[in-house]
Amino acid sequence: MAIPITVLDCDLLLYGRGHRTLDRFKLGDVTDEYLMSMYGFPRQFIYYLVELLGASLSRPTQRSRAISPETQILAALGFYTSGSFQTRMGDAIGISQASMSRCVANVTEALVERASQFIHFPADEASMQALKDEFYGLAGMPGVVGVVDCIHVAIKAPNAEDLSYVNRKGLHSLNCLMVCDIRGALLTVETSWPGSLQDCAVLQQSSLSTQFEAGMHKDSWLLGDSSFFLRTWLMTPFHMPETPAEYGYNRAHAATHSVIEKTFRTLCSRFRCLDGSKGALQYSPEKSSHIILACCVLHNISLEHGMDVWSSPMTGPMEQPPEEEYEHMESLDLEADRIRQELLLTHFS
Repeated sequence: MAIPITVLDCDLLLYGRGHRTLDRFKLGDVTDEYLMSMYGFPRQFIYYLVELLGASLSRPTQRSRAISPETQILAALGFYTSGSFQTRMGDAIGISQASMSRCVANVTEALVERASQFIHFPADEASMQALKDEFYGLAGMPGVVGVVDCIHVAIKAPNAEDLSYVNRKGLHSLNCLMVCDIRGALLTVETSWPGSLQDCAVLQQSSLSTQFEAGMHKDSWLLGDSSFFLRTWLMTPFHMPETPAEYGYNRAHAATHSVIEKTFRTLCSRFRCLDGSKGALQYSPEKSSHIILACCVLHNISLEHGMDVWSSPMTGPMEQPPEEEYEHMESLDLEADRIRQELLLTHFS
């Protein structure tokens, strides 16, 4: 029978003199089915995370005992995939709810530190061309290197006076900008934008926009829905298609754009802390944005390890504020309109 631990100081358990650890849970003692049901990931994936994050989770202090990196990672995965600090989750690995909270913070920061390692556009021209070829093979849209959209994640109200995080549904949220490839791998993630910002404003102020405006990805473009402005590097659908070519373009656009919609559903299905089913993230906007980014890093790592991005049961994400149309602004960018018209002539006429 395990002896209950009374935690007076979380740091007492997290780091310790001589790196003595509280190993009350052993991966080798449980089945793969148990790990998947409790933590959402298979054994070998968890071992990989221990190797990847172990050094960051084993920082020495002058205190007496430490929770092992393995246990910290299990605590964090349990939170990410369940959305709550469940008592049974802490009991299963032998730590208190307070220690679970600190474990989640440590693992989250370790994953955020490695975000650029796992979330990025390809660095070489051959890989960029491969993106274009894959998207073209899906629905016939040429030149596409990614699909962009925003998703709102509910957070607790920062304070009574701050309305910048209140979205059009009247809920406090972060409006997260993401770009994915045809497999659902994330190429760009920006998670710190307040929920009151409309999607087009988020994109306009983003580092993603800065990169494309500077010509870092020439002769390429993203696909975005009608909540964004048409740009030379961002193709949007026709609001009121009239010709067969415009209808064909819109059909191909919708089929291609569906990739990121599936990706959002998968993220919220696998990481239930994001879907709002257990309530809003009970953290500051900064900490909430880090948790979202950490989940995105795990999403990409899981793809690298052969886990099917569409394998999770599809449950809908947090109800999103309604999209707004900006088609009346499209004509302001004549060069963007020329590029889209050229696409019609060369590929959809």
